[in-house]
Amino acid sequence: MQREAREKLGILLGLVGVICFSLTLPCTRVAVAYFGTTVVGLGRTVVAAILVAGVLIIRKEKLPSPRQFISLLIVAVGAVLGFPLLTTWAMEYLPVSHGAVEVALLPLATAGFAIFRAGEIPSLKFWISSVIGSVAVIIYALHLGLGSLKFADLAILLAVIILGLSYAEGGRLSKELGSWQVIAWAILIGAPFFIIPVGLNLTTEMLHAPIHAWVSFIYLAVVSQFLAYVAWYSGMAMGGIARVSQIQYLQPFLMILFAIVFLDESITLFTLIIALIVVFSVIIGKNTEIRKVQPISQESLPQSSETHNSKSID
Repeated sequence: MQREAREKLGILLGLVGVICFSLTLPCTRVAVAYFGTTVVGLGRTVVAAILVAGVLIIRKEKLPSPRQFISLLIVAVGAVLGFPLLTTWAMEYLPVSHGAVEVALLPLATAGFAIFRAGEIPSLKFWISSVIGSVAVIIYALHLGLGSLKFADLAILLAVIILGLSYAEGGRLSKELGSWQVIAWAILIGAPFFIIPVGLNLTTEMLHAPIHAWVSFIYLAVVSQFLAYVAWYSGMAMGGIARVSQIQYLQPFLMILFAIVFLDESITLFTLIIALIVVFSVIIGKNTEIRKVQPISQESLPQSSETHNSKSID
C-alpha cells in the first residue's frame, strides 16, 4: 500500500513538473518583449543560482567529483545555456503554439541520445518514427514559413537537440548525484559566466516593465529553471522513469492550451493534427525495442545480444 501511494505521488509530481515546463514558452514570450533575449535567456539562471545555492548549503550537499563535473558541463550547456537562450530568441519571432509542436520532439531526442550514450543499437522502428516526427515538424515549419524554414525554427530544433543530450546526460548522472541535484549544480556552474553579459544588458527602462512581465521572468527563474526540475526528477524517482515519463506527451498540448488562454493565440486544426502526429511518432519511437551488445571480457563468458525497452532510459 505504501509503495502504491509512493507511485501515485510520483505521478502527481511528474504531472506538476510537466505543467510547470508547459508554461515556459508562454512566459518567455511575455518576458522577452520587455527584457530582451540575454536578460531572459541567461538572467533566469543568475536568479535561480541564488535559490539553488541556499538549498545546497542548507542540505550540505557534497561537491561533485571531477568526472561528474564534466557531465554537469554537458547538462549546463543544454539546460542552462542552450535551450533557454535559443528558445528565448525564437519566441521573439514565433507564436508559442508553433514552438510547442517543435519542442514535442524533445522526448524522442532524449531517448536517442540515451540510447547512443548506453552503446545501444536503435531499431529500424525507432529510425522510422524519428523520421516521421521530424518530417512532420519540418512540413509544419515550411507551411507557416511560406515555403522556407525561418532561423527561429532552426533555433528551436537546435535547442531540442542540445537539451535532449543534456537530459540524457543528466538522467545518467542523477543515479550518482541524485535527481534534482544535477540541475542544481549545473545552474551554479553556468551562472557565474552569465553575470557580466546579463549586467551589460540591464537598462533602467526594465524597472518600468508591467507586472505581468516581471511575474513571467520570476516564474522562468524560480520555477522553470529549478523547481520544475525538482518536481519532475522527484516524480520519476518515486513513480518510476518509464511510467512518469509518459506524462511528457501532454506537454505540447498544454503549451498550446496556455497559449490560447494567456496569449489569445488562435490555433488551427493543422497545428493540432501535426502535434498529434509528432506525439504519436515520439510514443512509438520511445517504446521500440533496442539491441545492446554486451562486451566480451576475460572475466565473463560471451553473452548473446539482449533487448530491452528504450523507454526505461530517460
